[in-house]
Amino acid sequence: MDFISFCNRRLMVLLIAALFGMPVHAEELTIEITQGSDKAIAIAVVPFKNNSVSAIPEDVSRIVKDDLQRSGEFDSLAVERMLSLPTQATEVYFRDWKLLGQSYLVVGEIEYSTLDKKYKVRYEVFDVNTERRLIGEVLSGSESSLRDLAHRISDTVYKKITGVRGIFSTRIAYVTLQRGSKGETDYRLQIADADGRRSRVLLKTTEPVLSPAWSPKADKIAYVSFETGRPAVYVQTIATGARQKVSSFKGLNGAPAWSPDGSSLALTLSKDGNAEIYLMDMQTSVLKKLTNHFAIDTEPSWSPNGKDIVFTSDRSGSPQVYRMSLSDLRPTRLTFDGRYNARPRFSDDGKRIFYVHQKGGVYNIAALDLKDGSQRILTETPLDESPSIAPNGRMLIYGTQRGKNGVLAVVSVDGQAKYFLPSKFGDVREPAWSPFLN
Repeated sequence: MDFISFCNRRLMVLLIAALFGMPVHAEELTIEITQGSDKAIAIAVVPFKNNSVSAIPEDVSRIVKDDLQRSGEFDSLAVERMLSLPTQATEVYFRDWKLLGQSYLVVGEIEYSTLDKKYKVRYEVFDVNTERRLIGEVLSGSESSLRDLAHRISDTVYKKITGVRGIFSTRIAYVTLQRGSKGETDYRLQIADADGRRSRVLLKTTEPVLSPAWSPKADKIAYVSFETGRPAVYVQTIATGARQKVSSFKGLNGAPAWSPDGSSLALTLSKDGNAEIYLMDMQTSVLKKLTNHFAIDTEPSWSPNGKDIVFTSDRSGSPQVYRMSLSDLRPTRLTFDGRYNARPRFSDDGKRIFYVHQKGGVYNIAALDLKDGSQRILTETPLDESPSIAPNGRMLIYGTQRGKNGVLAVVSVDGQAKYFLPSKFGDVREPAWSPFLN
């Protein structure tokens, strides 16, 4: 059985996508929200007042509003429906917001200091029902950090109301595929804010790039590149761009996954003739073989405590998900519904796994409860792949197909909220959500 056709269907999609004519252009992803949760919390984010003499280059309050809306847990009130536009506590009339059915209110103002050349953003958050101020804070930063300040506000508001840490200051990595006017193929490994903005190219090559994986500190990315004509695993430092080829054995080198402490990479290697899962010590490069079976074992993912891995294997006759303790190396099969279950990823609490589930020729993202074995299908698009979990465990990003193009999509882990992150100029694949940045 061919390993790429079985385990790396994503590569085949990338190669097929190269047939489509697409102009070469690096750009940010856009957001298309298609479904919100019916349990969303009503919140009003009032446009922040500009106390500066000139226009502010970023609409901070709009970024906050969009962040919260995108989470699926909030329903942001449209500005045209607001009865007033308060900027501080003394201007807030709770009766108005109660009439509009709002549970929370965010107000603020921004000014620019010519002395230190920084923007100061003051914002307040109110509980409309209890008429209490929950947050009052002043943040400052340069023009280039205004989006960071906005995402920080979103994170603070989200955590204060839900009790869960926000993910708006995190990043995503992904691979874009474009074709130039002369027929040349262009693969780019990119990173961007979680909302798809401020994209940055880490690697540009004419050969496929696969399986980006963030290090636990979000300072490095491991990935597979075919730039030399055969697969090799690289580790690249985000800040400097410096990179190291860590695995280029004969045969397959693929599916890198960082251990929770960052000391090891789990890899798929076929250097001894069969595709097996290995651990590589990142200090010494010493390898430890974890699986030893005539079947194909690939796509490892670590449990949050670093004691177990889940992986894909066809040892039962078709691709299925297995779990293995690193203490005894005895695999146990987890999935039984359908003939194709692959690319497993642990939830942040280790109680569930998310994976690609195929049934009736349709590939969707599914969740498996590890306690009772129940399965839930989270997506409805027909060709879903490469799930990656947000660090707070509330959202999941994956690759899918819309028409002839590959796009990224995000779904809440309860399946309620969904949105797309398409590119206007090419295919987007292989998403990976970063850990928290601090």
